[in-house]
Amino acid sequence: MLTLLQNGMVYQAGHLQQLDVLLKDDKIAAIGVELAALLPSTAEVKKYDLQNLLVTPGLVDVHVHYRQPGYSQKETIKTGSLAAAHGGFTTVGAMPNLDPVPDTPANLKAVIDLNQQDGVVHILQYAAITQRRQGKAVNNLAALKAAGAFAVSDDGSGIQSAEVMYRAMQQAAAVGLPLAEHIEDESLLFNGVINAGPKATELNLPGMSSLSESSQLARDLILAQATGVHYHACHISTKASVALIRWAKQQGIQVTCEASPHHLLLADQDIPADDSNYKMNPPLRSKADRQALLAGLADGTIDMIATDHAPHTEADKAGGFCGSAFGITGSETAFSMLYTQLVKTHQLSLERLLELLTIKPAQAFGLHQAGELLPGRIADIAVFDLQHPTVISAQDYYSKGKNTPFTGEKVYGQTQLTFVAGQAVYQKED
Repeated sequence: MLTLLQNGMVYQAGHLQQLDVLLKDDKIAAIGVELAALLPSTAEVKKYDLQNLLVTPGLVDVHVHYRQPGYSQKETIKTGSLAAAHGGFTTVGAMPNLDPVPDTPANLKAVIDLNQQDGVVHILQYAAITQRRQGKAVNNLAALKAAGAFAVSDDGSGIQSAEVMYRAMQQAAAVGLPLAEHIEDESLLFNGVINAGPKATELNLPGMSSLSESSQLARDLILAQATGVHYHACHISTKASVALIRWAKQQGIQVTCEASPHHLLLADQDIPADDSNYKMNPPLRSKADRQALLAGLADGTIDMIATDHAPHTEADKAGGFCGSAFGITGSETAFSMLYTQLVKTHQLSLERLLELLTIKPAQAFGLHQAGELLPGRIADIAVFDLQHPTVISAQDYYSKGKNTPFTGEKVYGQTQLTFVAGQAVYQKED
């Protein structure tokens, strides 16, 4: 089966140029100019004219929550992966806050089998660092790696004990597993639901200190230096965290980090009211924190963007800040919101945004088949329309979760087509 993507503006090797991309079965066969002329006249070819459209490697998101098994009322592997495809993502890392927790080889294998059975994109599965994600007893990380874990995390909970984190890092380093940490000292949360500051005071809501993130990150970076582990800091959100990671990289500590679209696009002052669609953990921080994140993107301190796609039911989000769950969705809005708010306003180049969403996460996690368009690679490709505006509508979401403050936003960069292993798994209807 031959598929020819013609006349698109192709992002390849860090540059944008008008090229054709030829797919044969599940692989990229060739990239070049006027490839149709090189094909035999007898060849059966499905052709897509992508004039004025952006063609990129399938986006890579190392931080999603698919809720199955255990919480399928919020999301399933099928709906979550369809949402990823709708957003142009073709490779995702699924977090382990599930029931049962993938903390044994048997539990992990069961989730991996479900991912392969129901997923329409490539789903890489995190295993839990500690038993039942309780932060107390470190799992057998060698056995979990052998069972298929691509990394380990207790995401949703920070590991409170320095001893437990140290022992986990020693194990992860010994077997070559990245350790991705939800950075949070629970003793500094003060039962907060929003960032501590003027907005919390204005809305009369209990505030979470930003020290809960930066103080634990400082601890973890020293432990990472001592153990040599690949330490990945999830969803960093504060100016202090950016400075700490910049320092750690200067020291040669093997650290990578991600920022989430919502922390890059919003500050706590943008919260209009007691609206739980703005409630996430870590919370939206100050304008100065947001500016520090953007500076970290620009200078390379922040390695990648990851959505932290966290779907919830309507009931989960019905209680305002004090009565609802933390988390917002992100797979379906990430690229268009980032392109519209950062690239079109000249705060970030398109090439840098694509680097942060493709090759950088793939390189950081050693994903050798993801993040680049190259002949011989698996044909994972996304196609975006940068020219025509659209309005983000809840009725267009494939995710079960509708919990995002970005519904109703006018955006550019809507996904037109997503290919996974040469198959079109999402195509925008005319």
